[in-house]
Amino acid sequence: MQDSPEAALQRVVQFFEHLQASDVAHMASIYTHDAQFKDPFNEVQGLPAIEGIFAHMFEALDAPRFVITQQVQLGEQCFVTWDFLFAMPRLHNGATQTIHGATHFVLREEAGAWRVAVHRDYWDAAEELYEKLPVVGSLMRWLKKRANS
Repeated sequence: MQDSPEAALQRVVQFFEHLQASDVAHMASIYTHDAQFKDPFNEVQGLPAIEGIFAHMFEALDAPRFVITQQVQLGEQCFVTWDFLFAMPRLHNGATQTIHGATHFVLREEAGAWRVAVHRDYWDAAEELYEKLPVVGSLMRWLKKRANS
């Protein structure tokens, strides 16, 4: 059976929608060995560094999970939108929080299988995270209001 970029995107979507802490050890099935990853807080290259980011996510957050809401693909270029749900015991009494974002994936064939070579997350850290923090949130909302007036 021949692999394709379309099949690879479906594997990636399934992987992230069902991601558990134990799956971090299996990220080589999704990423190339030299994959690049960037989000508002990290910029790393290589599978071990990417695994480290996701391992930290499971250590720092309660019940993190992704819900893929849309996907668009043109060959090896893929774009997905998602909701990231999580809880933090010290934030809002452990209530579930949601971050809305998007990811641009670039796929590359490696050893006969298509995998993610570039993973770039786009989300607004100020709106989606900082504004929800008790002290910082007040400042961020005030700054936003001043910028809009």
